[in-house]
Amino acid sequence: MGDMTNSDFYSKNQRNESSRGGEFGCTLEELRSLMELRGTEAVVKIKETYGDTEAICRRLKTSPVEGLPGTAPDLEKRKQIFGQNFIPPKKPKTFLQLVWEALQDVTLIILEIAAIISLGLSFYHPPGESNEGCATAQAGAEDEGEAEAGWIEGAAILLSVICVVLVTAFNDWSKEKQFRGLQSRIEQEQKFTVVRAGQVVQIPVAEIVVGDIAQIKYGDLLPADGIFIQGNDLKIDESSLTGESDQVRKSVDKDPMLLSGTHVMEGSGRMVVTAVGVNSQTGIIFTLLGAGGEEEEKKDKKGVKKGDGLQLPAADGAAASNAAGSANASLVNGKMQDGGADSSQSKAKQQDGAAAMEMQPLKSAEGGDADDKKKANMHKKEKSVLQGKLTKLAVQIGKAGLVMSAITVIILVLYFTVDTFVVNKKPWLPECTPVYVQYFVKFFIIGVTVLVVAVPEGLPLAVTISLAYSVKKMMKDNNLVRHLDACETMGNATAICSDKTGTLTTNRMTVVQAYVGDTHYKEVPDPSSINAKTMELLVNAIAINSAYTTKILPPEREGALPRQVGNKTECGLLGFVLDLKQDYEPVRSQIPEEKLYKVYTFNSVRKSMSTVIKMPDESFRMYSKGASEIVLKKCCKILNGAGEARVFRPRDRDEMVKKVIEPMACDGLRTICVAYRDFPSSPEPDWDNENDILNDLTCICVVGIEDPVRPEVPEAIRKCQRAGITVRMVTGDNINTARAIAIKCGIIHPGEDFLCLEGKEFNRRIRNEKGEIEQERIDKIWPKLRVLARSSPTDKHTLVKGIIDSTHTEQRQVVAVTGDGTNDGPALKKADVGFAMGIAGTDVAKEASDIILTDDNFSSIVKAVMWGRNVYDSISKFLQFQLTVNVVAVIVAFTGACITQDSPLKAVQMLWVNLIMDTFASLALATEPPTETLLLRKPYGRNKPLISRTMMKNILGHAVYQLTLIFTLLFVGEKVFQIDSGRNAPLHSPPSEHYTIIFNTFVMMQLFNEINARKIHGERNVFDGIFRNPIFCTIVLGTFAIQILIVQFGGKPFSCSPLQLDQWMWCIFIGLGELVWGQVIATIPTSRLKFLKEAGRLTQKEEIPEEELNEDVEEIDHAERELRRGQILWFRGLNRIQTQIEVVNTFKSGASFQGALRRQSSVTSQSQDVASLSSPSRVSLSNALSSPTSLPPAAAGQG
Repeated sequence: MGDMTNSDFYSKNQRNESSRGGEFGCTLEELRSLMELRGTEAVVKIKETYGDTEAICRRLKTSPVEGLPGTAPDLEKRKQIFGQNFIPPKKPKTFLQLVWEALQDVTLIILEIAAIISLGLSFYHPPGESNEGCATAQAGAEDEGEAEAGWIEGAAILLSVICVVLVTAFNDWSKEKQFRGLQSRIEQEQKFTVVRAGQVVQIPVAEIVVGDIAQIKYGDLLPADGIFIQGNDLKIDESSLTGESDQVRKSVDKDPMLLSGTHVMEGSGRMVVTAVGVNSQTGIIFTLLGAGGEEEEKKDKKGVKKGDGLQLPAADGAAASNAAGSANASLVNGKMQDGGADSSQSKAKQQDGAAAMEMQPLKSAEGGDADDKKKANMHKKEKSVLQGKLTKLAVQIGKAGLVMSAITVIILVLYFTVDTFVVNKKPWLPECTPVYVQYFVKFFIIGVTVLVVAVPEGLPLAVTISLAYSVKKMMKDNNLVRHLDACETMGNATAICSDKTGTLTTNRMTVVQAYVGDTHYKEVPDPSSINAKTMELLVNAIAINSAYTTKILPPEREGALPRQVGNKTECGLLGFVLDLKQDYEPVRSQIPEEKLYKVYTFNSVRKSMSTVIKMPDESFRMYSKGASEIVLKKCCKILNGAGEARVFRPRDRDEMVKKVIEPMACDGLRTICVAYRDFPSSPEPDWDNENDILNDLTCICVVGIEDPVRPEVPEAIRKCQRAGITVRMVTGDNINTARAIAIKCGIIHPGEDFLCLEGKEFNRRIRNEKGEIEQERIDKIWPKLRVLARSSPTDKHTLVKGIIDSTHTEQRQVVAVTGDGTNDGPALKKADVGFAMGIAGTDVAKEASDIILTDDNFSSIVKAVMWGRNVYDSISKFLQFQLTVNVVAVIVAFTGACITQDSPLKAVQMLWVNLIMDTFASLALATEPPTETLLLRKPYGRNKPLISRTMMKNILGHAVYQLTLIFTLLFVGEKVFQIDSGRNAPLHSPPSEHYTIIFNTFVMMQLFNEINARKIHGERNVFDGIFRNPIFCTIVLGTFAIQILIVQFGGKPFSCSPLQLDQWMWCIFIGLGELVWGQVIATIPTSRLKFLKEAGRLTQKEEIPEEELNEDVEEIDHAERELRRGQILWFRGLNRIQTQIEVVNTFKSGASFQGALRRQSSVTSQSQDVASLSSPSRVSLSNALSSPTSLPPAAAGQG
């Protein structure tokens, strides 16, 4: 079913529906048009058409309390009539499309043309062929049979081009498959809570059907459209659909419409599902995008073909080899290169994906001024350090290669013409023209070959392979990577801001101390010691005033701990009730969720939760619980030992803080205060006036909850500190609790000079008199700050932003952040790498993150750092190897051509060395597994060059060795081996042993140098851990085997003539010399070689000043395309912008959206911004491309 396009899928649904609509009381069409209404319109429509929400449930044959019966035939029928809850993904690119894309590479096209000309000329025998007077070299050892074989070189070049294309296409294809696998894994993990047959069950989002009763709570991302039937204090962030960032209050009688892709910001409740998949509001938008996408694509293709191909600056043509071609296929139409990233992503995020998250107006927390937009762009622009460095390097190498190849061609042509027409005074005869053209084609091919060798094709491949390999392996280390470059950025991390609960601690809350009835118990008190009245109040307060989805279930197996389901703090309190030998279930069944009169749900501002119930005598009682220092401030009475309320004055409170709360907190306990208040039945209090309601409470008890530190965390934090990464703890807890835990974890060591601040104090220190945040004030604080307690989500965002924007250190800090709550979204987006918790995290946090920790464990972050550094090192290893090959091959081809009119390494041989060995070497070197030693060094930082002095020493050192030997062989090789010289051979002469030996020796030296390249920091033992990497061993042996075949049986196509055993031995012996020479190089101290330059550094200044962004983007972009070609799949940026454009345009044009349009005033300004991008003009799009999500981080809409 997945391969149907959206529109087929859609029309098929319509047909089904019209023929079978009668089985339920309402049809698909009716429900769809109902869901397009909002607010009061919707309420009126429901009243007129159905009566009330109960009636809708009856028509859909479902019960608001019991849910669907959940029988297979019923669910199947619903799926057939109302559709399934998934949006069919776009078809992936076929293998042939990928092949076509790989063929667009400029260098390959040049080669193809040259090869075809060469082929054509070899079949054309001009009349002047026999004319002795035509050319000098023609009269060599050429007989008839050889002349016939002139076509072989052209054919061989074409063949090797085909090889390269197939390898590239296969790589793209397997990557695409991997990505889809990853997506489907993210999808399977997305579950939602529904009621079926009276049981609350979690089902995969794709299983939800129309008529399901879904339970929604704080932090959920709604998976389908529905109508609100019961709940409390529900606030929804609908910015993903309407573009308005204000939270919308939902209620049964005013605005019951809940839309898919929107976020629950507060409260909880139930809804009846009325539209799923392509029929839900988000689904409709995606359907329109899908349908509109194809025409867009055609238009864009045309636009690009004309505009883009012509604009390639010559020099970048090399480095950006495939820009002209693959741009039209991939970047411009924003339909993500390798097929379905956009659709599978949209599906994975349960239709939230691109359209939803990113459709907010461009406002940032700091007040959305233009300045901030620029900053956001800037920040994203230089996001991936490695990418930037590689882009620069590739452009430089490409330009150098182009110059070299041009010089080679010019020298060859000049030498030939001067030699033929000037020195030998031959006239240019018309019948000789074809012969001369053949020579020129041969020279041209040699030039192209130099270019091919100079451009490091393997680079993008190595990056992709390395990242893809790491991502696959990181799965096993509990890191689910959502954005590929996050993996590499993590290797450069210098700071980690971590949550406490659940990340550093186990998130198994247990009450270990309590203060009840004027007594402080150091362990759970004996039930008999507590007054019966107090006990009853306590049990009711805990059982009723907590989410009914929170439960404690019996352990799964003997001897295990009871299972905690739901909010962990509440589980701790319910556990306390059970420890007091009481039971909370009867209380809950007596007062079910529907009977709760009013609920003030927990949020980060209130830091407390309260529930109001109606007592039998019509009066009201409110139970409250929350952070003890906050709730105690609102208490004016406290229950004494006899269960009577006595007055509780501020000075009693201060004493209690000193005697009870601080000692508990210093033991690392979280303190929670439980309280209650009674209200008279009339006049009924004004429930919306929170300040009056949440006051004059009576304290029942204060409990200390322990959340033990995970056993593996202290070790993980020690590793981080050794690796030069500062760990900071940002928590909502009390400062004493936080400090105690930080000491247990090893974040702070007693006696050190560090800061532990509370959120209020932090804000006081960083703001000036006007209350504005000042960067220099933050700079005074953050270097010493280790613990930020009682912090709000905005504090977290401020801290992360402050550290990132700081110029206090010479390196820009690279910050990783962990978060699990909805409110962590802005901080996760702002950080260089955001980690969301896979188990405790809300959907919103996961959506904003780069990596999901599937086990919520801090030590997995350390693994991510290790993998990130390994990626960086793998690329460096490959670079060291690749550049040696390139330098040697270019110089050999160049000098060889200039001195002997013929490159010693033929075009086909060069292609074999360059493309096949590079591709294999990138596989071999990019799949080295990481070792613990990676964590013993400091992070590289942004300014460290890609090629260090040591690497430069290795590259040049080995190049000297190889060049010396090759030139020795070239000029005196025939004497050493007593064979015919291969120099100055005529045009179609047979391959000589002489040149075969040179080729063979060259390849052997590369093979052994590949082993040298495994170490980049000047280590002696290059074989260390070589058997831990089977891929490496296989590839080296495999390349060796193929080389034997090429030399012995390659014959004419590879310009090889078979060698004797002793000649082979010499070749291998010279190759082995590489290993010995490697040791010699390692002995030379790098510090002595001051003249060595580093390359590929990214200086601060090059993070592109704003004014230049537009012009500069032009040049970077071609190279970026070359480098990102492998990874375009992973860069969702452009795709998202494109989606925004289309959504906005759709909104403007679609008649059915008039309802939404009225509420869209705030989007219009944005749509103008976006519309300016939607023209296919390349500059604006490449601008968009370079900032993958050109939205300020705070636009995530969690205000």
